[in-house]
Amino acid sequence: MIIISMVISLTLTILAKPNEGIQISFQEFKNKLLEPGLVDHIVISNKSVAKVCVKSSTQNHTIHDSTEGSDGNTPIRTSPPIAKPSNYKYRFNIGSVETFEEKLDEAQEALGIDPHDYVPVTYVSEEDHFLDLLMSPTITFLVLVILSLRQKMQGGFRVGGGGKGGRGIFNIGKAHFTKMDKNAKNKKFFKDVAGCDEAKQEIMEFVHFLKNPKKYEELGAKIPKGALLVGPPGTGKTLLAKATAGESGVPFLSISGSDFMEMFVGVGPSRVRSLFQEARRCAPSIIFIDEIDAIGRARGRGGFSGSHSERENTLNQLLVEMDGFSTTSGVVVLAGTNRPDILDNALLRPGRFDRQIGIDKPDVKGREKIFQIYLKKIKLDNDPAFFSKRLATLTPGFAGADIANVCNEAALIAARSDEPKVKMEHFDSAIDRIVGGLEKKNMVVSKIERRTVAYHESGHAVVGWFLEHAEPLLKVTIIPRGVAALGFAQYIPNENLLGTEEQLFDQTCMALGGRAAEQVLLGKISTGAQNDLERVTKMTYDQVAVYGFSKKVGLLSFPNRGDGFGMTKPYSSKTANLIDTEVREMVAKAYNRTLQLIEEHKDQVAKVAELLLEKETLHQDDMVCVLGERPFQPAERSNHDRHEDGVLAEDGKEHCTEGGDGGAAPETVPR
Repeated sequence: MIIISMVISLTLTILAKPNEGIQISFQEFKNKLLEPGLVDHIVISNKSVAKVCVKSSTQNHTIHDSTEGSDGNTPIRTSPPIAKPSNYKYRFNIGSVETFEEKLDEAQEALGIDPHDYVPVTYVSEEDHFLDLLMSPTITFLVLVILSLRQKMQGGFRVGGGGKGGRGIFNIGKAHFTKMDKNAKNKKFFKDVAGCDEAKQEIMEFVHFLKNPKKYEELGAKIPKGALLVGPPGTGKTLLAKATAGESGVPFLSISGSDFMEMFVGVGPSRVRSLFQEARRCAPSIIFIDEIDAIGRARGRGGFSGSHSERENTLNQLLVEMDGFSTTSGVVVLAGTNRPDILDNALLRPGRFDRQIGIDKPDVKGREKIFQIYLKKIKLDNDPAFFSKRLATLTPGFAGADIANVCNEAALIAARSDEPKVKMEHFDSAIDRIVGGLEKKNMVVSKIERRTVAYHESGHAVVGWFLEHAEPLLKVTIIPRGVAALGFAQYIPNENLLGTEEQLFDQTCMALGGRAAEQVLLGKISTGAQNDLERVTKMTYDQVAVYGFSKKVGLLSFPNRGDGFGMTKPYSSKTANLIDTEVREMVAKAYNRTLQLIEEHKDQVAKVAELLLEKETLHQDDMVCVLGERPFQPAERSNHDRHEDGVLAEDGKEHCTEGGDGGAAPETVPR
């Protein structure tokens, strides 16, 4: 504070404008300076200011002395003083040079001054260097910086980690965390979290540890130091931490991993110490570090100094605070990340993060529970249980954040339609909107291209209909959506944990059905199969190089890590050529099988295509009317069966020409 004050004072001293004389009027100049003969000369600056230089004397003098003469009657006028030029003592403004000269001459003539003794007047043109200096960008920037630092310093004396005063210049090393206690408002609880029952049970144990520590200490057990919440984005890691804060009843300190990083060296470790100091002060307590990979990356990767060195120092301090020489108990650390593979091994060992709690995307039962939570917040035309089961089957692969987005999007669609309540059709539109993109009914598509798209989508639908291991079709449409999708076929996939060689082969054939239909029925192919071929290429390379389905390559697996730290091709060029050859042979085999299916059901492909051109969207019931019942029935109940249960419960009957609405995670195929 003293240093900044000195800088401010020095700057103000430098910028201080020098004294250029006392401001007076012309009348005062005439009566008090010109008439007594005190004016040495006048300088007119920039034709606007008159600067008066007065005479100075080595002894005092008076104009009219009150001392009497020798006769006691006549006042004595002293002799003129011995004068020499001095600095400017007075100044006054003039309207114009001509007017000033006339008034000065008149005044001197009235005083009886000889014209040869008139006061000399000179004219100069001066630049205001002070004003130029003050208005220069450098000085302006300097003043703003000083004022900003002064303001921050004044705020820096306030105490608090997460409050308004916590970001002063003297608090820059303090952690800016959010603290919650049992009296906090808008808290989340475990009842607000669904779809991750096992993870919730693990977290609840930490809450029990902190609420009843003696119960475990009597048995000789130690409270775990921390748990790492691991899972894809949107699966509820942060939400689960918020629920832990609501249920725990102990102080909960939340901070992001990026909050430890600052432009100043040493701030990260200082903030780690500050965070744990506050946590120990109010122990038992819980610390939650979101996105811990910002500071927890493995050391020795990506540099030796600079920001990498600062990040590693922050990580070292975190390791010491969690389990170091003088570590105390009573503080549990929770952390969330979706990239556990890049974390430092020292951070993951027991004693620091004792447990890794995986939070994966929910299955159909988990999605149903999550839907029930979010559906209660929406004004529906039926009970939430009526929607949750069917919507869960339509959203395979959706995380909790995606489900929340579906419910919100459905409410927005209903509001735009001026509907008083949200209906199932609004949820169908919301799923299509999220998965397939914005519907573009007014997009200009020529008749030839529209016909090509219809036959392409018909090929996908018919091939998948007559393949045993293909996913059941729900809907096929030629309405453009998104950026480049001119149509797509939509399925209800089962959430299989394992895939067989036969299943992958049938899925490859189904993906090639659009290209085969174009070739057989239209006699020419288009660029519409680009997305299909991309999926087929990846799927087939995985079969050969990852899953060991090729007899020639053998039981070898070369997964592509994609993190930049492993070997992307840990095999020779000879093996690479063998993999490429096997992939081409497998794709050619699948395509020949697809062509054979299209030839066998050529008439049915044409009927479905023409019906698509007429109705634009076909549902499963329409496909049954054209193709008949699907020849393959699953041995166990599938997601498709659960969806059909919801449709029958809604309609109360089966119909042929108007199938149930719906949407799932569709195979969006750009055309």
